[in-house]
Amino acid sequence: MGLFGGLFGGSKSGEGDNSSNIPWISLTSIDQLKDIKEASNSKPQLIFKHSTTCGISRMVLNMFKSNYSLEEGQMDLYFLDLLAHRDVSNGVASEFGVTHQSPQLLIIKNGEVVVHDSHGSISEINIHQYV
Repeated sequence: MGLFGGLFGGSKSGEGDNSSNIPWISLTSIDQLKDIKEASNSKPQLIFKHSTTCGISRMVLNMFKSNYSLEEGQMDLYFLDLLAHRDVSNGVASEFGVTHQSPQLLIIKNGEVVVHDSHGSISEINIHQYV
């Protein structure tokens, strides 16, 4: 089962979209990357990079939202509006050794990216196996 097979759930807003039930944490500062890396030693950290002007990114984000079913506290979920925070997106690429993509999903455990993908391939990631 892939990412959209009923894997998401929660309640913080990341994009100002109050209909989202995902407990997004806004990723707005390069300094947060150190915290994400450190926190990944105790529980998985997820970063969703989104372009607010890209139709594909919007479609993937909407599918992600509509199928969210993780239980509270299983994973911290960071939302990055890469157009508003391109420096942070570049920092993610540098800090975690991944090529910039949009949309892009990364899961970090023990300070390392254990899986990442972009565009429609995000749906192939089963995030439950990383909890």
